[in-house]
Amino acid sequence: MLFDRKKYSNDVLIKLYEGLLRPRMIEEKMLILLRQGKITKWFSGIGQEAISVGATHALTKDEYILPMHRNLGVFTSREIPYNRLFAQFQGKPSGFTNGRDRSFHFGTNEFNIVGMISHLGPQLAVADGIALANQLKREKKATLVFSGDGGASEGDFHEALNVAAVWDLPVIFVIENNGYGLSTPSNEQFKFKNFIDKGPGYGIEAVKIDGNNVLEVYDTISKLATSVRKKNRPVLVEAMTFRMRGHEEASGTKYVPKDLMESWAKKDPLDNYESYLLKEKVIDTVFIKNLRAKIQKDINKGLEIAYSEEKPEANTKMEVADMYAPYAQKVISEKGNKTTKRYVDAISDGLKQSLEKYPELVLMGQDIADYGGVFKITEGFVDKFGKERIRNTPLCESAIIGIGLGLSIKKQKALVEMQFADFVTCGFNQIVNNLAKSHYRWGQNADVVVRMPTGAGVAAGPFHSQSNEAWFVHTPGLKVVYPSNPVDAKGLLCAAIEDPNPVMYFEHKFLYRSLSDEVTDDYYTIEIGKAATVTAGDDLSIITYGMGVHWAKEVMEELNSSADIIDLRTLLPWDKEAVAATVKKTGRVLVLHEDCLTGGIGGEISAWIAEHCFTDLDAPVMRVASLDTAVPFSTQLEQNFLPKGRLKQKIEELMEF
Repeated sequence: MLFDRKKYSNDVLIKLYEGLLRPRMIEEKMLILLRQGKITKWFSGIGQEAISVGATHALTKDEYILPMHRNLGVFTSREIPYNRLFAQFQGKPSGFTNGRDRSFHFGTNEFNIVGMISHLGPQLAVADGIALANQLKREKKATLVFSGDGGASEGDFHEALNVAAVWDLPVIFVIENNGYGLSTPSNEQFKFKNFIDKGPGYGIEAVKIDGNNVLEVYDTISKLATSVRKKNRPVLVEAMTFRMRGHEEASGTKYVPKDLMESWAKKDPLDNYESYLLKEKVIDTVFIKNLRAKIQKDINKGLEIAYSEEKPEANTKMEVADMYAPYAQKVISEKGNKTTKRYVDAISDGLKQSLEKYPELVLMGQDIADYGGVFKITEGFVDKFGKERIRNTPLCESAIIGIGLGLSIKKQKALVEMQFADFVTCGFNQIVNNLAKSHYRWGQNADVVVRMPTGAGVAAGPFHSQSNEAWFVHTPGLKVVYPSNPVDAKGLLCAAIEDPNPVMYFEHKFLYRSLSDEVTDDYYTIEIGKAATVTAGDDLSIITYGMGVHWAKEVMEELNSSADIIDLRTLLPWDKEAVAATVKKTGRVLVLHEDCLTGGIGGEISAWIAEHCFTDLDAPVMRVASLDTAVPFSTQLEQNFLPKGRLKQKIEELMEF
């Protein structure tokens, strides 16, 4: 291994040496603790430390790094106190997740680190979001994110690199090419020879380095970071290295050929660099002995503090509350002039006024800029707010949602438009595992609204008509709203954007231009989590939302009966008090929704009523919903699929019970 110190001082060389030695000694201790049963799992980075250490030292401390399992050197180089790091490994309260997540699955804005989730790829887009925030704020900063060679097979890798290239984001993508994805060798992971071959395809610079040479890593990343700060653009760095231990300790390394293991053992980043420094007389054996003693003392002290700490006590109230960032909504009431607005115009109005109210708000979506979106909701926005804030995106739902989280980390607001709610499947992981869990895991809110044009009735077929709100109602950490009319559409959208938590905002396509109402011109909000009584009656209660509200009104008028029609408006959290009150009042309850019957929110509401309001019921709770099929294209088939045609019969059945 050849080392070139160039013009770097002895102090820099020694700092890098200490940077290598600290994670190595911690790892050696962790492996002992693992065998003793004092920690439960360990992902070893032995043999790969030079990448983490060199890269971290090359950045300024206020620049974000997004590491993975094997990047202990990032955390030690950022000088995180050992007692907190060890507490994290043991699930203690003074760690970074209060025992809610393990090892390096955490972030800390104090040290400008954002940890991974187990799905490997999503953090790449989060890095894009942090870099975008830096770009928007004109901050000359680089962001660095790690990926393994295995994780780079995921679609998130492509999406993040592609967006970074298109938007000229100052991100350094470091691929740690260690030859294996768990036990699967590179020749079974990808066909190309090197990751730098991918760079030209994305139109970005790509550099290959010896990942075991800490001086080469430090020098290369330093120069690249300086360059991308001056001229924003992404860079791909392929760091060649090898993992000397199993994917995690239980995996072992039996699948690795012996000669390959032996050849890489000779390239140990610590041993080789130490020999070089000794040869150059930068350090001597006395220095090494003293430094090792100092580091061992730091480790022992950190462990002593972490061991002495009690394990977290389970507090159900706190656990549930911490799924969300603390927020007490202050409702802004409707005041001033009203004009007739269509449902689509009310949404557009809410977006426009929110952009004016929050200069940190960024809108992202396919075709939303000059074209104005497929439903023309953002038409004219570019002229008023500019393309930095009204951003056309490539077709990459996962990356754009991840970018929203990255913007949140830098205290920006993000609104992501799904062109159709159906397409959210391509970004599902980011929503349910990144946005929804970030605050619970490490106290980072996701200030992201995802707009979801939803629903059937427009002959759009199986992939443009789905009602998929139940997927997200099942996910703690999200809020889900679904307005049924123009007034609520504006007020709930403004409220969703105000809320620092992730909100799924469903808007029914059929209502866009078919429904109008008198809507307040000025900015206002509606309380999230509060249902509305659309009509009052004594015969029965119909609990519904979205198109169900209009179907219920129409059928009840046809039957000439009176009903409490309760528009939930918010599906998570839903208004249990309003539901309990209407059940007590009428004793007969029908839950109606456009979503399919099985697994729909109606099942949850029915179960809750049966459990909490049983004595108030005069009949069983009944449900009406769409068929348990995909949404058909043909108008005749679609009308049969939807529940409206079965609603009258079900109401009569309930009334006769």
